[in-house]
This record gives sequence, structure tokens and C-alpha cells, in this order.
Amino acid sequence: MNKFAIQYLKNMLRTAFWSALFFLLALAACRPYQKDDTFTDVDIDLKDPVFRQIYDLQDRRQSDSLYQWLANDNPNYRYAAALAFASIKDTAAVPKLTELLADPVDEVRAAVAYAIGQTGAAAGEAPLIAAFDQTDTLGAYRKSNRAILEAVGKCGSLNTLRQLSTVSTYLPSDTALLEGLTRGIYRFALRNIIADEGTARMIQIAAGTEYPPSARLVAANYLSRAKDLVIDSTAFMPVVKITGSETDPAIRMALVMGLGKAKNQAALATLLEMLPKEQDYRVKVNILRALGSYDYAAVQSAVILALKDPNPHVAARAAQFFVENGQAQDAAFYWRSSKDSIHWSAQLQLYTAAQRHLPSYQAETRNIINWELRQRFSGAASAYQKAVALRALAEFPWNMRYIQRESFASPDAAVRTAGVESLDGIARRADFAKVFGANARRTSIELALYFKQAIQSGDPGMMAAAASALRNPDRNFKAALDSVGTSFLDSALVKLPLPREIETYNEVQRTIDFFAGKPESPARKPDYSHPIDWKVLDEFEIEPTAIIRTTKGNIRIRLLPTVAPGSVVNFIELARDKFYDGKFFHRVVPNFVIQGGCPRGDGYGSLDYAIRSELPPISYDREGWVGMASAGNDTEGTQFFITHSPALHLDGNYTIFARVIDGMDVVHQIQPGSKIESIIIQ
Repeated sequence: MNKFAIQYLKNMLRTAFWSALFFLLALAACRPYQKDDTFTDVDIDLKDPVFRQIYDLQDRRQSDSLYQWLANDNPNYRYAAALAFASIKDTAAVPKLTELLADPVDEVRAAVAYAIGQTGAAAGEAPLIAAFDQTDTLGAYRKSNRAILEAVGKCGSLNTLRQLSTVSTYLPSDTALLEGLTRGIYRFALRNIIADEGTARMIQIAAGTEYPPSARLVAANYLSRAKDLVIDSTAFMPVVKITGSETDPAIRMALVMGLGKAKNQAALATLLEMLPKEQDYRVKVNILRALGSYDYAAVQSAVILALKDPNPHVAARAAQFFVENGQAQDAAFYWRSSKDSIHWSAQLQLYTAAQRHLPSYQAETRNIINWELRQRFSGAASAYQKAVALRALAEFPWNMRYIQRESFASPDAAVRTAGVESLDGIARRADFAKVFGANARRTSIELALYFKQAIQSGDPGMMAAAASALRNPDRNFKAALDSVGTSFLDSALVKLPLPREIETYNEVQRTIDFFAGKPESPARKPDYSHPIDWKVLDEFEIEPTAIIRTTKGNIRIRLLPTVAPGSVVNFIELARDKFYDGKFFHRVVPNFVIQGGCPRGDGYGSLDYAIRSELPPISYDREGWVGMASAGNDTEGTQFFITHSPALHLDGNYTIFARVIDGMDVVHQIQPGSKIESIIIQ
């Protein structure tokens, strides 16, 4: 019988007497072993020197020294030590962690299960399944059973996914178990492990209003994010029917993305009916994304109306639809529409669509568009508008010399980096040989020399983008550089200061490996360089707050030192040093995140140190979480982001260190180039 299905069989047959008796026995059996009889629940006290010691060991990634705390009499310390391994992700720790899966304290067991899942080690699957308490009919191990179900999704096999998906005994009232079940199936999907049984189960839960909203949210996100789903039209109809009437916008915005994968007329009709009526801009953005899966002619008019939406995120996403799905016969329309009174990001996206889809024989129109784009570039009010204009110009590959000349000489890092990325886009065109014809080889050499120049510039953003561009397998840039050689890559690598330029360092190293025909080297991580200054937290008796003053208004956040003390201290120190004053939000993805705090303004800026990823079991399950941006775990420094909506795929990989408590309306107004005036710690 399915291991996960056993749990409730006896429960349905028990009498009230036996339930009461079992309850008394369970209380006796679950008393935690410890010296202090008064222990009732895990309590994190950051003023406790032992907790600080454990956090410091976590920060230094000293697994061997942490093992002793896994066996400590105090369950608080066992809990903290287990969670330390969740951030370290040390697969060698799995055997030691496994010993604690039988801990009598539920919170400790849950922390251990989470930590094992974080390692992703296949060796964790069997002990996790064995630790699932099949007899826990009263929920004494509610948290750990939930954590185990999710953890097996991070390290389990396809067969386990199928077993998990066919559990049928969990009742709609079994919130923790259903959360674990859905998160487990979702975690499998993020590893590209999909089973028809899993999809069917997630459809059932996503469409079932009797299920807890927390489980439905995960199931809906599965339908939104899982790749290569094969969705039977008939089986998917409950989702189609519920989507239009769903009252929770967080669930609704995920469900509409699922309708995009359904690709049937009923789902399309629902999307088209919802779009003009929808009041939440985030749902509109996702509807527009979903419409990209359908026939252009069937959705064109609905998307055109969305271009006029007063919300700039919606208008920009509508314009992006035409970039991705536009057709040649409408290219002139995109160009004309770019002159309408809409947000600049939507205007420039429409220019991009016109450039991409304009037929080659309309040379006169092309010349006018290119002239207008150059005017837009030179007269742009910000570096971020210039960057988007460059990408629009790159849709006509013969603009490459103009792009190189204007971007490489720009005083703005965001423009320089965008210029190299635009040249990379030209090099990656599927029709490269057709566009350049007899000049294709000479153009490849010219581009290769541009990328070489970018790497030799010493500019980390340009270098990273150029190194990535040189790994294009279709252009054979190594041969194109035969006349000058590739030793410039090695010279550039040794000059990069670490840990400041760790992201660029890894990109250049990958290109060196690529040219040498070697397997890609493991990404280098920064050494321990920035200990937690606990004195900063000693000033606060309660969780501190911060006001992020922007050109759009104020955003108030509550810092979470018990969740991520190192990140909180780092943020407070930077804010007090006025580091963030005058920095920009350089990245905005509609209905995902706003990101800022880069000292360069292009996403490649950092300082002379890095801090560690802090990854306890807290989820990006709603809007307004504040997380640390990174180029991989343990590379965080100054850049942070704020979520527009739930982003469950970030869980366990990106530090959460704060949450918005006031000013989400301002978060939703932020656009690329919005400025941080100051950050005040309270």
C-alpha cells in the first residue's frame, strides 16, 4: 500500500474512546528529551550567545563544528543547527541529519527534513520516506510530515512522485498534509520531473474550492510553471470553470497561466472574457502572457485594447506580446502605435516589435524607424530608456556598428552593458547567415572583436555579457579570433578583484573552458569575508523597520533578524552609511519583482565583500517579500528585490530578510529608473 496513504485508515475506524486514549498516550510519547522540563516550543533568541555561535558557524560554512549542536540536549539549538545546514546545502551532512529525523520535537524534525531537502541529495529520499509518521492521526508531527512531503520533492525519484500523487486519504481539512503534498509535487516539477498523476492531482486541488487556499495556491502555481505539461482538455475543464470566478487574485493569476497551457477554445474564451473586466493588473499581465499560446488572429484585438491600459505594467506586457508573437502584416501598426500616449516602456517595446516583424522589402519604413529610434536613444531621459532603445535598434542587425559606437562610449553602465547584450542578440539570430549573406563570416569576426574589446575594457557588466556572447556555438568565435588569439581572456580573469566581481569571474572562466573544449568549471564562490556584527542587533528590542523613500513614494518594510540576521545587519549598515541614497531600481519585471541597490545601476554592481545566503523554511507565498538578489548562493551583497506577487519558485534559493508592511501601492508603481532617495532605519 502507498506509504503516504496509510495515515488515515485507522482514524476512520476509531471510536471516540480510543481517540481520547491515543491522545493521552501521544502526549506522553512526544515529550521532548531535555534538561529543562518547561520546554514547549522552539524559541529563537538572538541575544543568546549560543544562537549567535551557531549562526556564526553557519555563516562560516563550518559543517564539522555544527555537528555537535545537532546532538545538544536543548531542542532550540538542535533546531538552529539543522536549519544552518539548510543554508549550507552540504550533501555530506545528510547522514548526520538523518539521525535527527526521529527527534521527539516536531519543529526539530521539520527543520531536519527541510535541510535534507535543501541538499537535493538522492540519498535523502529513503530516510525521509521512512521518517514520515504514518500513525500520526492527531497531528503531533504535523509540521515534520508536511516538511517531509515537500522535501522528497527536492530529492526524490519519479516513482516517489507517482506514489505521492496518488494519495487519496487526505481530507480537505488536512491543511498541513495538503500543503506538503502540493509543495512536494511542485518541487518535482521545478526539477523537470513530471507525472500525469501529479498533474491530475494538482488540477483537482487547484479547482477544488473546498481545499485550503494555501494548497490551492501551490497547485495553481504548478499549472503555471511546470514545463511540458500534457493537459487533457476534459480533465482540465474544472480549472477553466473556476478561474473566472476565483476570488483570490494570487490564485487567479496563476490559474490564468495554466489556461494558456490548456490551448483549447473554452480556456481561450475564459481568458478573453476576463481580460477587459479584470481589476488586478497582475492578473491582466498573466492573461496577456497566457494569450501568447493561442492563435494570433483570435487574440490580437484584445491585446491591442490592453495597449491603452493606464497601468504601465499591463501596457508594456501587451507590447511585449507583439514582440514575441507579432506578424509582418501588422508591423506598420506597431510602429504607428508606438507614437500613442502610453508609457515609454510600452512605446519602445512596440518599436521593437515593428523592427522585428517589418518585411525586408519595406526599406523606406525601416529607415524612418531606425532614424526615430536613434533620436529616441539620444534624447532619452534615463539610461534605462536608452538601454531599451538599443535593444530595439538591434532588431535590425545592420545597426551593430551604431550600437557598438554609442554604447561602448556611454558614461552609464546600464547603457554599456545593454549595448553588449544587444550585440549578443544580433549574433544569436537564427537568420544570421541569411541577413548578412556573403558578409556573414566578416561580421562574425567584427562581433568577436567587439566582444574582445568589451572584455578588455575592465567593465564588469560589459565583460560578463561579452564572455557569455563568445560562447555562442553557432558563430565559432574562437576561429574568428584566430588572428588575435584568446589569451586576453586569461589576462582579464586574473585582473578581476574578488569577491567584488565574482559573477563576471565565473562568466569569463566558463568561456575559457568553452574555448578549451573542457567541461565547465564549478562556479567559484566568495570566501568568508563579512562576519555578522551582532552589536547592530543589540540596539533593537523588537524587529526593526525601514522606510525606503523613493521618487514614487515611501515603502515601509519590517526587517526579520530571526530569519536572516546577516542580511538584516548588512542592510542596516548600508542604509546607515547612506549607500542606497541615489541608487536606482534597475530591473522591473511586471508581476514579478522590482530590484534595486546596484552601485552600477545595471545589475553587475557589488562591494568588496559578499554575505551568505540565509535560507530557512519561509516561503515567497505572497506579495511584498523583500529578498536578496544574487548570482548564486553566497554571492549576495547590496542588491535587493521586492515581489509583486507570490513567487514560490524562489523558495529555498533566495534569502528573505524583510516584508512590506506599508506602501505596496508604491511597489506596484516602481519602473526602471525610479530612484531610491534614502533608506531610514527605525
